[in-house]
Amino acid sequence: MRQRLQKLIAAAGVCSRRNAEVLLREGRVTVNQLTVGIGDQADPSIDQIDVDGRPLSQPSSPRMILLNKPQGVICSCSDPQGRKTVLDLIPRPMRRGLHPVGRLDSDSRGALLLTNQGAITLQLTHPRYAHQKTYQVQVKGRPTATTLNLWRNGVDLDGIPTQPTEIVLIKEERYQSLLKVILREGRNRQIRRVANVLGHPVLDLQRTAISSIDLGSLPEGRWRELTRSEWSAIRLDSNKCHS
Repeated sequence: MRQRLQKLIAAAGVCSRRNAEVLLREGRVTVNQLTVGIGDQADPSIDQIDVDGRPLSQPSSPRMILLNKPQGVICSCSDPQGRKTVLDLIPRPMRRGLHPVGRLDSDSRGALLLTNQGAITLQLTHPRYAHQKTYQVQVKGRPTATTLNLWRNGVDLDGIPTQPTEIVLIKEERYQSLLKVILREGRNRQIRRVANVLGHPVLDLQRTAISSIDLGSLPEGRWRELTRSEWSAIRLDSNKCHS
């Protein structure tokens, strides 16, 4: 059966669909030795599909990994500057086809999912699915109740207000405060930018949960496979968000 090439590439575990589109734009994909682009289709049962001159393999078994990312590690499969990536934390024999689901800034830490399934990546990163993400955020100073309500109700970033945010004050100290922040959108460095606008720069940011998947006692720098129930729950959450 003929399918779009970006879907076939993602299903084979080469990369996400978004990155497959980049490969197609760059002319790095051929079908029967002819260069193809976005929108083109192929039937893997009869067509010879190559990416960077290498035959496209059959789809890998579905995999989903939870990683507790340390600060300073970048969310990428490779880095031309030689910086440590999240894949460097996974044993080499297990890395094939894995890619990060979304991003977590280099200077942030905590829960990050990796998978070899492009469809799951789309469901967990596309804005229309509105997946909940939970963070513990250490900020400078002691935000007032008025400031926290401003954050909850939305703050303008680049002229567009942020969506309503759940904020819980966990602990106050003399010069800093610990907050629990729950987002349902993922604009670039959103928490850090909002905190700066409100006058309380972030000192530490840890993502503790993605949808129903919680870090729990997973040590920093370590990873684990999702259980069958977790895999089912996150797919169910995706369907609920989309309905």
